[in-house]
Amino acid sequence: MSDAFRITERGEYTCIQVRLQPRASRNEFAGVTGDSLKIRLTSPPIDDRANRQLIEFLSEELDFPASRIALLSGQKSRSKVVGFKGISKEELSLALHNILYN
Repeated sequence: MSDAFRITERGEYTCIQVRLQPRASRNEFAGVTGDSLKIRLTSPPIDDRANRQLIEFLSEELDFPASRIALLSGQKSRSKVVGFKGISKEELSLALHNILYN
């Protein structure tokens, strides 16, 4: 497991790559794999439930409005790109590092 995930910009979004593990025993950040943030969620990958729970989880953990978080790619994949509108790369990096490494 590496210790760095990549944050990019795509249009008006600041983006992270997420590797999602559905049907986990609890919702949690599970570290970094490659350049993706690994997240475990309890929802199954059925009827978009895991995608909706992913946005809710990130909103709660980062104290960031869910209405400004979008799933930009990977709707039917475990590898996803999540975009955050209205936050800089530095701010998002600091918030995620505080959660992962403190």
